[in-house]
Amino acid sequence: MKKVNIAYGMTGMSALLPEKNLLGVFESRLPPAVADEAAEIRRALDEPIDSLPLEELARGRKSCVIIASDHTRPVPSKFIIPEMLRRLRLGNGQIDITILIATGCHRQTTLEELTAKFGEDIVKNEKIVIHDADDEQNMISCGTLPSGGALRLNRLACETELLISEGFIEPHFFAGFSGGRKSVLPGIAARETVMANHCAEFINDPAARTGSLDGNPIHKDMLFAAVKAKLAFIVNVVINGEKKIVKAFAGNMESAHRKGCEFLRSQCQIPVPPADIVITSNGGYPLDQNVYQAVKGMTAGEAVCRPGGVIILCAGCSDGHGGEAFYRTLKEMVSPATLLDEISRVPRNRTTPDQWQYQILARIMSRYKIIIVTADGDHQLIREMKFEAASSVESALEMAFAIVGEDAGIAVIPDGVAVIVSKAG
Repeated sequence: MKKVNIAYGMTGMSALLPEKNLLGVFESRLPPAVADEAAEIRRALDEPIDSLPLEELARGRKSCVIIASDHTRPVPSKFIIPEMLRRLRLGNGQIDITILIATGCHRQTTLEELTAKFGEDIVKNEKIVIHDADDEQNMISCGTLPSGGALRLNRLACETELLISEGFIEPHFFAGFSGGRKSVLPGIAARETVMANHCAEFINDPAARTGSLDGNPIHKDMLFAAVKAKLAFIVNVVINGEKKIVKAFAGNMESAHRKGCEFLRSQCQIPVPPADIVITSNGGYPLDQNVYQAVKGMTAGEAVCRPGGVIILCAGCSDGHGGEAFYRTLKEMVSPATLLDEISRVPRNRTTPDQWQYQILARIMSRYKIIIVTADGDHQLIREMKFEAASSVESALEMAFAIVGEDAGIAVIPDGVAVIVSKAG
């Protein structure tokens, strides 16, 4: 038997697997975290890519909005935001700064979550506004997306004299990569704008996959929105499995982001042999707080699992399903194929909440059996959503062997959201 460690919650999860079945453990090749994370942020800001330094951008500006990530993203904001604030005020001591939390269509971030993310000093002393995708009075029309959808963005971001953002770059299951332009769309966009961008047609596009930017219609919309919002500067980081900074990128919204994506691709694109069973995760806390987010990790298994195989996904799911519409749709689903057929007929401007998430999930469920391993989530809720549930990897493996046989080949991808998976051979 071989012991493997898998990202799960805040603690991780280990399992003993039969070596005769194990095809391998497949992880990114990211270098170790930098010794001094704050120093790495300072280095990136000292060497901005295709941009003036932040201090110079602040000069002569009356106001600045910093778009910051919400509670679902493990961005090390405690290192990034203080240095961004310092540089802005170094350039302009009178500049009026607001931190705008990019919730997208997620729930509102709590005070406790803000404090854990930024620290008490920033929460007490800085102006922080939490974006609400349904607050129509605080949205401004910014034109029409390439997709044809209405582009409506947070008023604060549109009316400020300097718009900048922080974030992190990781593989993303339909936007290609997170970070950069994604702070604007979906981060601070109106719900109708997010719906148009995440339409069934785009989600079904072969270019809307992990690690894909060129030709990706979702990325094209997002980039357009960021340009319209005049996102002038970003600070994005690449982090490792311990959520520590490996490398920082600062500067021009598009080219600094591209540099970060190129670096990440060189480290995390991995070949994995076709497998009957894939064991993976959603990267641990905070990305695995609910079933909704856990779909991302499942796509790593989808990339290499044989038709009719089993994907075992380890996720805490302590926050439940993560979306009422998402939960109800899966609970009432007749079959994945039927659901996919229904979604395919929904026009771009009629996208419903969470449609993209259950579209991707139905695509995966139509080909594979999914077992969610959680010691913290509600197993009954998971079963209501048409998954199998288990408390340990070993018990999930017993269930999987019953489906695909005792000789099944097992591939382990300990962190399914940290890699770009391609089939080997």
